[in-house]
Amino acid sequence: MVPNVVTNLDNEQLVFALDIGTRTVIGIVGKYENEVFKILACEIEEHDKRNMYDGQIHDINGVVQIVKRVKERLEEKLNMELDKVAIAAAGRALRTERVRLDREIDSTREIDRKLVESLEMEAIQKAQQVLDESTNIESKYYCVGYTVVNYYLDNNFIENPEGHRGSKLGVDLLATFLPHIVVDSLYTVMSRVGLEVINMTLEPIAAINVAIKKNLRLLNLALIDIGAGTSDIAITKDGTIVAYAMASVAGDEITEAIAKTYLLDFDSAEKLKISLNKQQNHKFHDVVGIEHNLTTEEILNSIQENIKKLAKEISDSILKYNEKAPSAIFLIGGGGQIPRLSEYIAEYLELPKERVVVRSSDIIEKIDDIPEELNGPHAITPIGIGVTAVKDMYKDFLEVTVNGQKIKLFNSKDIKVSDALVLVGYNPRNLIPKRGEDFIYFVNEQKLRIRGEIGKPSEIYVNNQISNLEQKLKNGDIVQVKEATVGKKPNPRLFDCINMKEYITFNGEKVYLIKQVKVNGDVVSENIPIKEYDKIQVNKIKTVSEVFDALNINPDSYMIYKNEELIYKDEITAKEINDYKENTKSAENNSLTKTIRLNINGEDKVIEHNEDKFLFIKIFDYLDFDLSKPKGMLYLKVNGAKAEYTQVLKDGDKIEIYWKKDRKFS
Repeated sequence: MVPNVVTNLDNEQLVFALDIGTRTVIGIVGKYENEVFKILACEIEEHDKRNMYDGQIHDINGVVQIVKRVKERLEEKLNMELDKVAIAAAGRALRTERVRLDREIDSTREIDRKLVESLEMEAIQKAQQVLDESTNIESKYYCVGYTVVNYYLDNNFIENPEGHRGSKLGVDLLATFLPHIVVDSLYTVMSRVGLEVINMTLEPIAAINVAIKKNLRLLNLALIDIGAGTSDIAITKDGTIVAYAMASVAGDEITEAIAKTYLLDFDSAEKLKISLNKQQNHKFHDVVGIEHNLTTEEILNSIQENIKKLAKEISDSILKYNEKAPSAIFLIGGGGQIPRLSEYIAEYLELPKERVVVRSSDIIEKIDDIPEELNGPHAITPIGIGVTAVKDMYKDFLEVTVNGQKIKLFNSKDIKVSDALVLVGYNPRNLIPKRGEDFIYFVNEQKLRIRGEIGKPSEIYVNNQISNLEQKLKNGDIVQVKEATVGKKPNPRLFDCINMKEYITFNGEKVYLIKQVKVNGDVVSENIPIKEYDKIQVNKIKTVSEVFDALNINPDSYMIYKNEELIYKDEITAKEINDYKENTKSAENNSLTKTIRLNINGEDKVIEHNEDKFLFIKIFDYLDFDLSKPKGMLYLKVNGAKAEYTQVLKDGDKIEIYWKKDRKFS
């Protein structure tokens, strides 16, 4: 037993842990020495009214009074003032949403990590929106963890989209949330009783920390904390907690069944329920004064269906989030002691009975001086809160500033910049640079375009140092994000649209091929600005006769040969006699110096370009084909075979590009 007064203690060495439950408030003060947690004092007090529902504070003042009394009694036992506390948020407040999100992307650019992460952020925000709509509560949520289930590129599953190209990127994501109100109300209570929160965790995490050793978490295990209003479930696998779940039924369901069966008030029914696993015979009077003298078996038989219903709902919740029966199940909490419950859970999950067991505080390792009132499954969570605080003090909850806004982050994993941006509602699309609008113009009736510029990527700073979305955050970090920009729309001049320097050499003399240029019907010779949709007409030297005219020489002075055969000067083009032609391709000049002949969707097309190799992806620069508005599955073929974006095209290739409608677009 704990002595009434403990003296000669250093406040800095103590840990004050509070478990604020639906039915009771449990306070524990302990000290960590030589890797052993020694309990120095504890207090348990029941709520005198319904201050809490399902683990959430509803009457702050009512909870303040209970916590204040627990704190004062502990201070009296310890003969010292308590000013710091460790607390836990109820696992039952967690919500999980699974969403699928698809985004149209620039098919000419490789997918990088920033694009993937921004898509994940947007999916988390969509999950939060779904959660808000389903709860109809105007409350913000912390995202305390998420898992990517699958990625999709152009509607096809892909393991890792980085480095690929496509027109649509998708993600299937499972996100878990904790309401702000849960954290804020707990902090309000602590502040009103003069306590500083030094550590905050989740109740399921605190319970697992002492009920299931870390080296066992490689196994697929389920921990079920059966309280008064709900049953919280935490599932472990591969060394970590992989899911949280909740069954909306718990111990009160059995209490109500007893009350209705035997005409008892709620408090009397609760006492009878608690005594079912302590004694065999029960004598009591109902509300009309009739005396009952029953055995435990008789009472259990009368409420058997209610216990089975509780077991089934808990089992269904486990299967929903684990997709199969776990290897073993541990029951904690006051409701975990309900007779027959463990047997029925094992039956529903088709597990051996010995695989579903009730965990009591006596199984906790490296704990000394556990008082009698803390013997039992109900004490695992408050002891776990204290032990967790010792090991992770100041680690589970941190505060950072994002673009001037201070936020609290629940540190249930390595918190990154992306997590902070999700919490403040930052639009992830602002992280990705956008290409400016294309510039459209016409040359000799052929529609051409100059691609818009790519904007400047976003810049992320942590504590004034350039960083990224993957940067892990510490308490007090300052995050600043500069949005990505939209690229400029091209503003070309005439010589950016046509190659005025194209020439041949004839007997060592340059002959420029362009004879005349008209813009919208007017002859021009200067490098004038071009407006979008302007029509440019280019008249070029085509025959040898025109070459002679340009050089002002007598054509009769020359004999023209091709492949050592004499031919007439008008039977050959100027390009066929070219013995040198300068390649004027440059990044600043979108000159068109080469041609390729293709059959595209049954229509013969001649495309002028300036590429060393004409790749399939370049077709979209010369086609009026809108990739931004999908109309089904996109099919791309070259000579009847599936096309690759980087495939090199040749003269005469037959190209097919079309949408094939599916159910989504039908």
